[in-house]
Amino acid sequence: MSPTEFHAQAFRARIARLTAEIAGRPLDAALDAWLNTEHGAGSPAYRELKAACETGLAEGWLCDREGGGIRYGRIFRPDDELHGFSVDVVDMRDIAGPHHVHPEGEIDLIMPLEGDARFDGRPAGWLVCPPGSAHRPTVTQGRALVLYLLPAGRIEFTR
Repeated sequence: MSPTEFHAQAFRARIARLTAEIAGRPLDAALDAWLNTEHGAGSPAYRELKAACETGLAEGWLCDREGGGIRYGRIFRPDDELHGFSVDVVDMRDIAGPHHVHPEGEIDLIMPLEGDARFDGRPAGWLVCPPGSAHRPTVTQGRALVLYLLPAGRIEFTR
């Protein structure tokens, strides 16, 4: 197994441990608060996930596509090991992405890389968007990686 394959598998295993903790929970303000308390910026889980994302970025298996000034990629499709969540990561610098709807919600991990980067106005940590919510994902004040967990991989881009 190459170092890249090892890092990707370790990243998947780390995500699976996290999704096991949140599987079946409503995507709401209570989950947002719990994630930020238990796994927020500065926590071991946050540091592990951010380091894994930075490694994936450096090795080229993370954010391997680019469009409209945003690097992005779906890393894992939803499956049983990930408790039905897909995993996407975007690399954004002072930009707004395409408007979309979260039919089943979305869980975002915000990882600033440069400046005091904010995602939809939020600093480093978690943002939970409830089912049916919509936004034009926006990074301001620098550059950030944002990891998206989507139930059943569902996302609907609007025109």
